[in-house]
Amino acid sequence: MKMIQAIIRVEKTEEVSEALLIAGFPAMTKVDVYGRGKQRGLQVGTVFYDELPKTLLIIVAEEENVEAILDIILTVAKTSDSGNYGDGRVFVSEVGEAYTISTKKAEL
Repeated sequence: MKMIQAIIRVEKTEEVSEALLIAGFPAMTKVDVYGRGKQRGLQVGTVFYDELPKTLLIIVAEEENVEAILDIILTVAKTSDSGNYGDGRVFVSEVGEAYTISTKKAEL
């Protein structure tokens, strides 16, 4: 199993979530987060925003579904055809163990 962690723009959250649901991937965790990327914040006029609001989506999926999920996130979360700074980042990592709390059973 793999864990996909996608940090995306807040305004893209519902669109990405809906696209994943339609594609058959309903399970996810959403967390409101703040941070900055390589651009080190954002300046609008004389106001500098050091950290910007984003949404963190966490999805645990079978290995054979990872490519489809990544394609959805990477396509839908872009704010233009060429993309823009601040559109987000996606991280994929191995899941060593996973348990269902209600049954105390391992899922892997």
